Amino acid sequence: MAKFTKVSKLSKDEQEKLLVYFCRALVQLKKPIEAAQFMKDILSAQEAEMLAKRLKVAEMLLAGSVYSDISAALKVSPITIARVSEWLKLSGEGYRMVLKRIPENKSGEVGFDFEKSFNPLLWRNIKKRYPIYFWPQLLLEEIVRSAKEGEKERLRVILGKMDQKRGLFKRLDRLLSQKPVMAKRH
Repeated sequence: MAKFTKVSKLSKDEQEKLLVYFCRALVQLKKPIEAAQFMKDILSAQEAEMLAKRLKVAEMLLAGSVYSDISAALKVSPITIARVSEWLKLSGEGYRMVLKRIPENKSGEVGFDFEKSFNPLLWRNIKKRYPIYFWPQLLLEEIVRSAKEGEKERLRVILGKMDQKRGLFKRLDRLLSQKPVMAKRH
C-alpha cells in the first residue's frame, strides 16, 4: 500500500523568493492580451473573476459607492466588500497605484474587450488557436512587420503581381469550365 506523507510548508525565505519570482514574472507583461493569456494559464476562471471583482470593488469604494450598489453591480457579498474596504484602510497602495494606471476610454470603461479577446468564434481567435492552418498568412505578416522600408516596397510590388496572377487564374478557370464546342464532321 502506498504511503502518503504530509507535504511540509516552505520556509519563510523560500516563500519570499517565490513571491519575488512571481512579481518579476508579472512585471514582464507589457500588454493587456499578454496579461490575459498569463491569467488564463495560471488561474481558474473563478479565481480570475474573483480578483477582477476585488479590483472593481476597490475602484467603486474609492469612488464613494455604497455597499448595496457595489453588491448589486458586481454580485459580491458585503463580506467581500468589507474585506476590500479594510485592505484599502490598512494599506491599499497597490490598489490605488494600479487603479491610477489603468487607461480608460471616453465611456469610462477599461479599454480592453475581454469578450472579443476570448470569444473562440471570432476569426482572429481561431487564427491564434490554430496557427498551423494560417501559416502562409502569418508568415507574410511577420515578413512585412520585420521588413525595412525598401523591402516593404519590393514586397508591395511582388504582392501586386500576385493579384495579377489571381486574375490570370480566374480567366483560365472560366475558359476551362466552358463546355467544349464540338466541330461537325462532314
